[in-house]
Amino acid sequence: MNLPLPVAVAIMLSVGALLLVIMWRGWRSLQARSATKVSTLAEIPAEAELGAARTAPIDGTYVSTTTAGDWLDRVAARDLGYRAKAVVQVFDAGVVVARAGATDLFVPVADLTGASRTSGMAGKYVGGEGLVVIAWSTLSPTGERTALETGVRTQRKADRPLLLDAVSALASSSPSSPDSRTDIKESE
Repeated sequence: MNLPLPVAVAIMLSVGALLLVIMWRGWRSLQARSATKVSTLAEIPAEAELGAARTAPIDGTYVSTTTAGDWLDRVAARDLGYRAKAVVQVFDAGVVVARAGATDLFVPVADLTGASRTSGMAGKYVGGEGLVVIAWSTLSPTGERTALETGVRTQRKADRPLLLDAVSALASSSPSSPDSRTDIKESE
């Protein structure tokens, strides 16, 4: 069956518009669901309160934040769902992820629980442990702590072990070690 060209174009445009509406509604639903996991995020302190820099600024890409242990459960609330170019720097007070086009992220030292490397998470798969994962926790709107993981792909391969070591050292020096935290809600 041959459809006239205007009818075929109208059908394709309608299907395309329908798919865009479905994707937009899915994203809004993800934001609403993940809003139950993350309350407000910590503000970046003044430069004097950040303490000494443990790393130079490291260029890279902020990949995503997911619930701990589930690398596909992206957290879209509080602007955490948007992939962006980023500059990461570790200070005595915590980790700053300055993101282009998105809200900057600050993880205070007390919220850090560790760091690792992986090959991928929601939004990016690179293979060969090319992502540095910053493990941290934050309060949910109900007051429980939610364990999260933030993935960063550094621009230079040589920066990955530097970032990993700096975050790991900072997390282990934190007054609240991960072992002492019994109130962290693991992903279900």
